[in-house]
Amino acid sequence: MRDGIFHLDRRPNISIQGQIREMLVSAILGRQLPAGDPLPSSRKLAKSLGVSRNTVVLAYQGLVDDGYLESRERSGFYVTDDIMEGRADEPAAPPSTPEPRPSNGPDWDARFQVHPSDQANIEKPGNWLTYPYPFIYGQVDQSLFPIAQWRECSRQALGRKGMDVWTGDALAADDPMLVEQIQTRLLPRRGILARDDEILVTLGAQNALYILAALLVREDTRVAIEDPGYPDVRNIFGLKTDHILPVPVDAHGLPVDKQLDGADIVFVTPSHQAPTTVTMPKARRQDLLARAGEKDFVIIEDDYEWETNYVSEPTPALKSMDTAGRVIYVGSLSKTLFPGLRLGYLVGPAPLIREARALRRLMLRHAPNNNQRTAALFLALGHHDSLVHKLQKAYRERWKIMGRALADHLPGWSKAPTFGGTSYWVSGPTGFDAGKLADRALDDGVIIEPGRVTFAQPSPPRNHFRLGFSSIAAERIEPGIRLLADIVKRDF
Repeated sequence: MRDGIFHLDRRPNISIQGQIREMLVSAILGRQLPAGDPLPSSRKLAKSLGVSRNTVVLAYQGLVDDGYLESRERSGFYVTDDIMEGRADEPAAPPSTPEPRPSNGPDWDARFQVHPSDQANIEKPGNWLTYPYPFIYGQVDQSLFPIAQWRECSRQALGRKGMDVWTGDALAADDPMLVEQIQTRLLPRRGILARDDEILVTLGAQNALYILAALLVREDTRVAIEDPGYPDVRNIFGLKTDHILPVPVDAHGLPVDKQLDGADIVFVTPSHQAPTTVTMPKARRQDLLARAGEKDFVIIEDDYEWETNYVSEPTPALKSMDTAGRVIYVGSLSKTLFPGLRLGYLVGPAPLIREARALRRLMLRHAPNNNQRTAALFLALGHHDSLVHKLQKAYRERWKIMGRALADHLPGWSKAPTFGGTSYWVSGPTGFDAGKLADRALDDGVIIEPGRVTFAQPSPPRNHFRLGFSSIAAERIEPGIRLLADIVKRDF
């Protein structure tokens, strides 16, 4: 046996025991450790890798339990004789360079009915965590997340008692515990009362919006959207219809006037307009609902960041004021838990949810059962409430720091969001190019998001950008804003 095949590349996102297991499994399946071969003693391997002997013993024992190794009394651990049964005898050939594609293959461009890759999207570096000043939106500060509590909820969710919940195919059903938590913990805080048949769990708000587009939008459907607004909404509905009606927002969000009269659907973010952060007042919300009834359009409300209201009194959701069933409510757990969880929910009239559920079954059946149950436990045990309180405290501090830093270093370029939230909308002077600023700032470790992509108009203004503060430490905000201002003074 060759001791040289055993080495660890220490990685922070996996335990030492897990890395040892991964190393051994790779060696066995790659036939570097053939069937019947002995493994080094636990003491010898521990010394070679610089880890505790107990860690190696636990890794060995786990591989015995899974059938990769067998333990022979007074002899040690050996690769199981039948572990490679049914596999080819010879080692797998290393991957080779693919042969050139035949020139007479399908013309794929001609076959595509839509071209999503041509759409403009918000972009951010994949390695944004390595930058010192990541003013990006929609990501989380991992240091604020209660990993121990989440791990315990996951342990409970994946326990043997609950195997029937997470191992089976639920077809079109949702985890009843998560639906109950949405129904009793989340929605009442937005003033919304909903029955079980009026709630659908989705893979995030994005999935909910795509389902709605597939159900409600045809080629001739007219969809009014906020401008600037959420680019992914524009792109989702743009795949279904060319009749996108951008409505310029003002200091109170989406105007309610004749610009909406030709719409079949109106998309709105009333509590915290994306991306300008303004809040729609109650009187305008009432006008919007009245006009929806008068002009016969439905409203999609994206309540994407309601938990981060730590400045003003919470405003009820538009859905809570709806007495005619015209508002479809989209919620998400991304902003308080983490975006990688991909859990959201859709609330609407029962006939809509019934069709949405049937369509979701064709797309992906249901969200992963284990994630649903873990999130349900996290809510039920009060961890979500504690996390929201913790986030509000941290975000309020960062909101103040960023406000002061912008006032000191880029005076007059922004207004503090009255809602709170996790970002500032910044507007430079006319003629200023935020895209060029973003490119130059990146060289100095500062990430900002140019606002151009949020506008639907053909020649959008280029002087706006967004500064998020959910994923940057409080002590880095002022230095980052100061550096950004120095770049503006130096190069613009």
